[in-house]
Amino acid sequence: MRTLMLSWEYPPKNVGGLARHVYDLTKELASQGEEIFLLTCAAEGAPAEENINHIHISRVESLNLPSRDFTNWVLQLNFALLAKAIKLEEEYGPFDLIHAHDWLVAFAARTMKHAKNIPLLTTIHATEHGRNQGIHSDLQRYINDVEWWLTYESWQVIVCSQFMKGELKKIFQLPDNKIQVVPNGVDIDAFKTIATEFNRAQYASEQEKIVFFVGRLVQEKGLQVLLDAVPKILHYCPEAKFIIAGTGPHEEYLKKKAHMINKKDKIFFTGYIDDAVRNALYKNAHVAVFPSLYEPFGIVALEAMAAGIPVVVSDVGGFSEVVTHGIDGLKAYSGNPESLADNIILMLKNQNAVQVMKTNALNKVETYFTWPKIATQTRAIYQMILEEARHSKSLAAAQSEKRGWEVVKSH
Repeated sequence: MRTLMLSWEYPPKNVGGLARHVYDLTKELASQGEEIFLLTCAAEGAPAEENINHIHISRVESLNLPSRDFTNWVLQLNFALLAKAIKLEEEYGPFDLIHAHDWLVAFAARTMKHAKNIPLLTTIHATEHGRNQGIHSDLQRYINDVEWWLTYESWQVIVCSQFMKGELKKIFQLPDNKIQVVPNGVDIDAFKTIATEFNRAQYASEQEKIVFFVGRLVQEKGLQVLLDAVPKILHYCPEAKFIIAGTGPHEEYLKKKAHMINKKDKIFFTGYIDDAVRNALYKNAHVAVFPSLYEPFGIVALEAMAAGIPVVVSDVGGFSEVVTHGIDGLKAYSGNPESLADNIILMLKNQNAVQVMKTNALNKVETYFTWPKIATQTRAIYQMILEEARHSKSLAAAQSEKRGWEVVKSH
């Protein structure tokens, strides 16, 4: 089938995990025979039109008008996405399905749905309510309303975990049979080799054990909890070295907090790192730590598990479903630095248990979280929607014909 997919993120534009998800999903869908047209936001240095992995990619610029705020810019982006979608349909023919990712493409997706009578599927990767642990401002309320509206307009909604399914049922009152759970995945092959130019000495000495965090530096990722746990960890494991990779609006606050701990030489902020360096750090780390306060799924945990690194995560959201405590990783109480420290210390000190957990973790990833499996599940949802849409159109046509005959008979 021919699918129009809309996502505001796609490499090289990487803001969060959405870009990687869309890249890997579209790649595997195309390899399984789907015809994918991806519409996304322009990125510096990236061509406006490109074919990657047999996917037709179109990158559009938001309208070049002054934007009062981010939501105004999003609306302008949607007008540009819509204009391009219409041109693509005129050039290549009608689409069978629209697949939207999150609220930032809601307006273009919904308009195409009604204008062209195409069923709409949406993947909700996170919610404004969840990210902020409630709705506390007019901007958050606006985004929350757009998210609800998008799910209401969608034939089906995909989420990445049972946790997210429960969240959407609670905050948007979506019926159970409208939500499909399809987990995130990981490309295991990407973690089998280390970049030859990687120099471990740039990050830690030979004697130091790397405690690795990678992700956006935002409040919900819980890095502040890890920093609060640092003194206790260093008391019992003075050989530990904390490598923090990523950028975000919380960065300056976190650096100041690290400085106040007075262990500056033991905490290293790398800033943005590319995939090759990230994978190399996974391979060199002794433990990967993800202390999120809110986590719809937690693809970073899968990456660490695929790389053969033991993981400590907070017992929250999707992490709770991905990691089984004591079997393939460890789970700490969310927001609790004492619990986090205890679990990290256990990982650094108990190598026998670590080896068993690493093996179990890799087996779990290979069994449940590969992209071929996830793309197959996604294609099944595509097919279900198309069959239901055809049936609905047939019923509508039959009812219309029946009404026509009744009018004829009445005359």
